[in-house]
Amino acid sequence: MHIRRTLVLLAAVISSLAVAFVPSVAFAQAPPVPSSMASMGDSITRGFNACGFYVDCTSRSWSTGSSSSVRSHAERIREVNSSLLTYNDAKSGATVSDMAGQAQKAVSQGVGYVTILIGANDACASSESGMTSVGDFESRFRAAMDILSAGLPDAAIFVASIPDIKRLWEVGKDNSSARTAWSLLSICQSMLARPRSTDPSDTQRRDRVRQRVADYNTVLSGVCAEHANCRYDGGAVFGYPFALSHLSTWDYFHPNTTGQRMLADVTYPAGFGW
Repeated sequence: MHIRRTLVLLAAVISSLAVAFVPSVAFAQAPPVPSSMASMGDSITRGFNACGFYVDCTSRSWSTGSSSSVRSHAERIREVNSSLLTYNDAKSGATVSDMAGQAQKAVSQGVGYVTILIGANDACASSESGMTSVGDFESRFRAAMDILSAGLPDAAIFVASIPDIKRLWEVGKDNSSARTAWSLLSICQSMLARPRSTDPSDTQRRDRVRQRVADYNTVLSGVCAEHANCRYDGGAVFGYPFALSHLSTWDYFHPNTTGQRMLADVTYPAGFGW
C-alpha cells in the first residue's frame, strides 16, 4: 500500500512538472500568423528623418511601415495575411520609462504581435552621467513586459537589440557634415562629444557608453527569456556593421530609408518565421 501511494504521488509530481514546462514547448513553436500588430519604441521605430526633415515617417518604419522600399515586418506578414492591422505606438524621444504606457496602449488594441526596440535614448544622453542606470532599465523594461504578457497572453513579442552607438561614432567621426550635425544638434553627446579626440578620457568614455548599451541588451535578452511568448534577436542589430550610408544626412543619427530596410532585413529572420 505504501509503495502504491508513493507511485501515485510520483505520478502527480511528474504531471505537475509537465504542465509547468508547457510554456517552453509553446515558445519553441511558431505562433499563428497575427491579424494585428503594434510597435513599441522610440524615433527609430517612428521612422524619424527617413522621408523628411525632422518629421516622423511611420510609413518607413522597420516594424509597421507600409513602404515597399523598406519591406517592414508588417509588409512581410501581409504576404501571408493581407488583412493585417497595424499600430505604431512608438514615440520619438522615448526611453525605457515610456514602455509601460506603450505596453498598455498595445494591450488596449488587442494585438497579436508586438515589436520592441528601445534603449538608444537611455544611453544617448547629454552626458555620460545622464544615462539610465542598468538597474532602472531592467525594472522598467520588466514592468512593461509584465503588462504585455498579462494583457496579451497569446501575443508574440519580438525584442530587438539596441544598435551599437559606438559604431555610429566610428562611421561618422571623419565626416565633417556628421560632426557638424552632432555638435549643432547636441546629438548623443554621451558618445559623440569631441568625436575626433584621442585623449584617454574620451576613449574610455566611449567604451563605457558602449558597455552600457551592451548591458541594456543583456537585460533585454534576459527579461525576454522570462516570457514564453517572447523572442530576442540574439544581438543581431547590435552586431550589424552599419555604414554611414544607412544614416539620415539631416542628423547622421537616425536610419534613413536604407537603414530602415536594413533593420527589417536583420530583425525579421530572428523572429517567428511567418
